[in-house]
Amino acid sequence: MSNGSDKLKRLHPWIAAAAFGLGAFLVHRALQRYSMDEIVASLGAISADHIALGAAFTAGSFFCLSLSDTLAVRYTGSDLPYPKIALASFTALSIGHLIGFAALSSGAVRYRFYTAWGLSPGDVGRIVLFCAMTVAVGLATGGGIASVAQPALVGEVFRITPGTAMAVGGLLLLLVLIYLGLAAFVHRPLRIRRFRLPVPRLRLALGQVAVGTADVFLVSAVLHQMLAASADIGLFPVAAAYVTANAAGILSHVPGGLGVIEAVILSLVPGANVFGALIAFRVIYYLIPFLIGCVVLGASEIVRRRQAAPPSPDAR
Repeated sequence: MSNGSDKLKRLHPWIAAAAFGLGAFLVHRALQRYSMDEIVASLGAISADHIALGAAFTAGSFFCLSLSDTLAVRYTGSDLPYPKIALASFTALSIGHLIGFAALSSGAVRYRFYTAWGLSPGDVGRIVLFCAMTVAVGLATGGGIASVAQPALVGEVFRITPGTAMAVGGLLLLLVLIYLGLAAFVHRPLRIRRFRLPVPRLRLALGQVAVGTADVFLVSAVLHQMLAASADIGLFPVAAAYVTANAAGILSHVPGGLGVIEAVILSLVPGANVFGALIAFRVIYYLIPFLIGCVVLGASEIVRRRQAAPPSPDAR
C-alpha cells in the first residue's frame, strides 16, 4: 500500500503540470479571438465600487476560513485563543491558495504556527483534514443550493436541462445530509491505518456546513463583482461555475487553480471582458492576500527568533 501511495505522490507534480498545461492551452485558444487592447479595456471597465465590494467579500472569505480553523482546533480539544488561530489560518491559506498543493503548503505553515503553540503534529494533521472536509461540504452545499434554487439559470450556463441541474443539486445536498447523519449517530473514531480520526460532533459538523457554504458564496461574490462590471450574469450561476472550477483545481493541485478556473469560466461566459474580470479576481483574491501573508509570515519568524534568542550580556 505504501509503495502505491509513494508512486502516486511522485505523480502529483506531473498531474499538476498536465492539468496546468491543458488549462493554459484552453485559455490561450479562448484568448486568440481578442486583442490585448480589448482585455486592458475590460480591466478599466471595472469600477471602484466593484473592486471595493470584491475586497470586502475577500475579507469575509478569509474570516470564514479562520472560523473553519477555529472549529478544527476545537475538534482537536485545544482551547487556543482565536487571535492566534486567525493569524495561523490567514497566513497559511493566503500562501497556500496561490502556491497550490494546499494540504502540503498551507499545512506546513499551519504546522509551524500550531506546534509552536503546543499542539502535536497529529493535531495539526487533524486540523488540515478537518479544514479540507469543511471545504468539501461547503462546495457541495453551495453548488447544491445554487442548482436547486436556480435550476434554469444553472442549466443554461452548463447547457443541461433544469431537471438535470436540480437532480445534481439534490444529490450534492443529500451527500451533505449523509455527512451530518454520520456526525449525529457515529461516535467511534474512524481508523485510517494507524491514524485515529474522531468523527466530529454534530455541532461542529453543522458549523462546517455553515462556514464552508458562506465561504463558497463569498468567493463567488468576489468573482461575480468582477464579472458584473461588464457581463449580465447572476450570483447563483457564478457560484455553480466556481464550485465546478474550484473542484477541478483542487483535484489537479494546480497552484490557485490557475488556468483551470479561467478555462471553465471562459467556456461558460466567453468574452474579452470576462478575461479582464478573471485577472482582477486573481489579483484581489489570490495575489494581494498572498503578498500580505508573506509579510506576516516573515514578521512572525522575526518575532519568534527574537523571543528564542538568549539575552545579550548588555541586557543583564
